[in-house]
Amino acid sequence: MGRGKIEIKRIENSSNRQVTYSKRKNGILKKAKEITVLCDAKVSLIIFAASGKMHDYISPSTTLIDILERYHKTSGKRLWDAKHENLSNEIERLKKENDGMQVELRHLKGEDINSLHYKELMSLEDALENGLLTIREKQMEVYRMIRRNDKILEEENRELNFILQQRMAVEGAREVENGFNQSGRDFNSQMPFSYRVQPMQPNLHERI
Repeated sequence: MGRGKIEIKRIENSSNRQVTYSKRKNGILKKAKEITVLCDAKVSLIIFAASGKMHDYISPSTTLIDILERYHKTSGKRLWDAKHENLSNEIERLKKENDGMQVELRHLKGEDINSLHYKELMSLEDALENGLLTIREKQMEVYRMIRRNDKILEEENRELNFILQQRMAVEGAREVENGFNQSGRDFNSQMPFSYRVQPMQPNLHERI
């Protein structure tokens, strides 16, 4: 009894879909290996699962770059060129550099250091001491700058207080002078007319 044909559409059940993917993936990889051996074919096969996991097969006598170059020459389509290759290499270099920096950062935090050797631990200690020394020097520089600013502000404050006191002294002297003049005028106005100092009249005796 032959197997019944199944309808080619997306399998909704996730468990069945995973089982089918695993079986068919193994089957197509097996066919790629067989056609490579039986027919001396150059095969490159790359499969990405829904989870993102990659499975690939490349004929032992070739490489993916060789396959791509032959595809370029045959089809005339440039899927990959030197510019893209250089960009890919740069991305890969940056990725490795970033990974290395992440590892170094964890080590500086005291994490994942159990696998480090004695010399690596000594280098890590030197790096931490140098970093601490640099931080302390910067801290002292900031402290000295704050002290200088405080002294400048104190000097400006003293100058402003001195100017304020001078102005207050001048205003006080003016008020005292104005008060004295006003008191003299009030006293003269309250004195009887007969006691006020009269202006001299030099021709008064001649008239008499």
